[in-house]
Amino acid sequence: MAFENPSRDRIKELLQDSNVIAVVGLSEKPDRVSYMVSEAMQAKGYRIIPVNPNAETILGEKSYPSLRDIPEKVDVVNVFRRPEHTPPVAEEAVAIGAKTLWLQLGIANDEAAHIAAEGGMNVIMDRCIKVEDSILLPQGKANG
Repeated sequence: MAFENPSRDRIKELLQDSNVIAVVGLSEKPDRVSYMVSEAMQAKGYRIIPVNPNAETILGEKSYPSLRDIPEKVDVVNVFRRPEHTPPVAEEAVAIGAKTLWLQLGIANDEAAHIAAEGGMNVIMDRCIKVEDSILLPQGKANG
């Protein structure tokens, strides 16, 4: 069965119900897409938790080497890694009890989607979280 992203209405609900976004592959370089997207989401009121083993802090937040190292609940795992690197990220996302696995624009992996879905997670692939948030929640988070 081919993977399909949730409906726009469902994606809107997921964004409204989410506060903490762990960003796997978040670069500390301001000219990188991962940084720009995360900075914009942070400005919209989401708490961004960087997951980058090579950085101490990014966007003023402590960076963690892996999802398992994050000491708090994560709602969304937003992934900026090449598709072939996403299945282990999906396994970690399930292990920490995150609600949604979000593979950024240009990133899709059926194995990762299957792992996350089997683990009870929502899965969104090949979509930009910043674009979706801007379209679906233009005024920002009502409950954030």
